[in-house]
Amino acid sequence: MADEEKKPGFMDGVKSVLYGMAGHDMARYALKTRGSMEHLFILITMGDLLGIPILPPYYSLRLLPYVVPQISTWKRRMLREKDLTDALA
Repeated sequence: MADEEKKPGFMDGVKSVLYGMAGHDMARYALKTRGSMEHLFILITMGDLLGIPILPPYYSLRLLPYVVPQISTWKRRMLREKDLTDALA
């Protein structure tokens, strides 16, 4: 009997629908905002990789261990060609 899975009930369905109506859009917006803030942070700290020196190298080097995992994807996103459809999404 311990192997039986709990079947979703009516209240689980109601919770899912309410989350979809109220919370899903807010969660997507929060993730999009977080991504934008991360882009800006990396641009300010590591902009000299693209030829945009904003901060002195001393501060960039102190932050480098925290940014290393994201540098390759950030460079790809920053150097990607953009068009009108990117602004709509």
